[in-house]
Amino acid sequence: MHLTTRDLLDVLPQTGRLDWIGLRPARHAPIRVVTRVQAIAGKGLVGDRASQKHLPIPSKRQVTLFQAEHLAVIASILGKPVQPEQLRRNLHVSGINLHALKGRRFRVGDVVFQSTGLCTPCHNMEAALGPGGFNAMRMHCGITTRVLQGGMIALGDPVRLLE
Repeated sequence: MHLTTRDLLDVLPQTGRLDWIGLRPARHAPIRVVTRVQAIAGKGLVGDRASQKHLPIPSKRQVTLFQAEHLAVIASILGKPVQPEQLRRNLHVSGINLHALKGRRFRVGDVVFQSTGLCTPCHNMEAALGPGGFNAMRMHCGITTRVLQGGMIALGDPVRLLE
């Protein structure tokens, strides 16, 4: 049987796991690490600055996710340890390829997300990680999402493709 690329993209049997949750209450504020958080449809995570924005159309960057396995890659490139707080993402997940979720709906705990794009590094990565931080993050930045169905998420929750 010959599988097309589309067929192969639709095969994602892995279930990931939520390993870390971080909220930034205001621009440039330190990350607040929590063990559980409520997500609000069309807004984001309660306590995160993205959920406080009043926009005429829902943001494509309500919640950002990072592939936890990439921490080791970034640390190896920089030659020093890297902590989740330094990366400015909300959720760190392991055990599932976030790039395979691009453009798709998936669930973390009770919450349904829609992937809206890939995160890209910004100039803040140089300040957060030191010289070369921007380039170390390239292709390792995670994804942006919208919250389609709100609810609670907590450390250890499964991450599953819905389609």
